[in-house]
Amino acid sequence: MKLGVYNAILHDRSLPEAIDVVASLGLTGIEVNSGGFLPPVHIPNLDEIIASKSAANDYLALFAGTGVEIAGLNCNGNPLHPNPAIGLKHAEDIRRSIKAAAALGQTRVVTMSGLPGGEPGATRPNWIVNAWNSGSLDQLDYQWGVAAKLWSEIDKLARDNGVKVALVFHAAAKDIKVNPAAAVYGVLDNRFRKLDEDEDRTNLGDDEWVNEWPKDSAWDFVALGKGHDTAFWTEFLRALHEVDPDMAVNIEHEDVSLGRIEGLEIAARVLQAADAALSATLSTGQR
Repeated sequence: MKLGVYNAILHDRSLPEAIDVVASLGLTGIEVNSGGFLPPVHIPNLDEIIASKSAANDYLALFAGTGVEIAGLNCNGNPLHPNPAIGLKHAEDIRRSIKAAAALGQTRVVTMSGLPGGEPGATRPNWIVNAWNSGSLDQLDYQWGVAAKLWSEIDKLARDNGVKVALVFHAAAKDIKVNPAAAVYGVLDNRFRKLDEDEDRTNLGDDEWVNEWPKDSAWDFVALGKGHDTAFWTEFLRALHEVDPDMAVNIEHEDVSLGRIEGLEIAARVLQAADAALSATLSTGQR
């Protein structure tokens, strides 16, 4: 398998420095954020890359000789958001990412399907989780119509550019740990706190921001190995290998108890051990 890192955790440094980190971990790929919820810190000249072969070549030259290659573009966002300042921007970011991927010789763009409002004129997304009443089914019909219109267009653009779009269900190497609080609050623990304007917070577009994670949470994102052991990740990689032996599997570090590099180091060791265990069984024909 091809093992790498999703670069959002390394947005605090330049692309060459981020590449050095990935190489030092013994990994070979970097999945580059290209817009959506987060700014394209490591590929700010997206439009130049799309328009100019020389700009694309200059960008690829940053990876030459490093042992690290681009492992897809990532444009996670909500392209169906009813607020045009968010939805239309994120949708256009996906289009630009697809075109940039093609210009860079990439065949994968990771993104999210998105969530629209529940009816015309809505200003916020509406997630129907239990459509027990007819009104909810009407909203779902409307939402599917919004989604089908956009994604039919995006699908054609991706096909025309030789790119496949991965809608969240991509092979991300990220782990979770279920905590005792899940017995009380369930895994859909919704005790988030809205952060004040004077607090450090991450913008998701226009007037939307990331909330503070629940304290004593039902579950947490953790580094690989802190939620599931190496044996689990070996079988995870085996399942992916059966689909595509050259699939890129990139670490997504969101363990807030660990530093940026510390978390990547722990995750990389577990993922590499799992990959080695998989390779050993494949060479002997065992499971």
